[in-house]
Amino acid sequence: MLENSFFMVAIILIINIVYVSFFTIRMILTLKGQRYLAAFLSMIEVVIYVMGLGLVLKNLNEIQNLIAYAVGYGIGVIVGMKIEEKLALGYITVNVITAEYDKNLPKLLRENGYGVTDWEAHGLEGNRMALQILTPRKFELKLYDTIKNIDPKAFIIAYEPKTIHGGFWVKSVKRGKLFK
Repeated sequence: MLENSFFMVAIILIINIVYVSFFTIRMILTLKGQRYLAAFLSMIEVVIYVMGLGLVLKNLNEIQNLIAYAVGYGIGVIVGMKIEEKLALGYITVNVITAEYDKNLPKLLRENGYGVTDWEAHGLEGNRMALQILTPRKFELKLYDTIKNIDPKAFIIAYEPKTIHGGFWVKSVKRGKLFK
């Protein structure tokens, strides 16, 4: 069965897509501090990697196998990123600067369950309201839409916090139970 050149290319392509997807997810889990899950995933990942690489190295004279390996790697990166987007692990902190004091954005966001700290800020064009919002990543796009509906000109910047300590949400965040 592995003698068929088309079948061999398909197997190598699929193996590499799966391998690189696992690699991408494992790397993200490692960065998020999920060490045991990342270690478990790496055991599966290395078995898949050795199988795919073994097939290519056994047949180095077949250029299509090497091409399938490279193409599978590239597709695997995209698939892994798409899977990670769907999982949306962790939290983000969103900083918002708005001139819309009268729209009461902080109150609306709090009513929707977001943790919001707000203060008066001073920018090049005058006084502004600054907000800092913590939310699970899976609610990131919904948060942006809410802000943009109230103030389409709001300045929004987001980043992933490395450490979360203190505040009224800290127990829920540490247990991963925020917004559940």
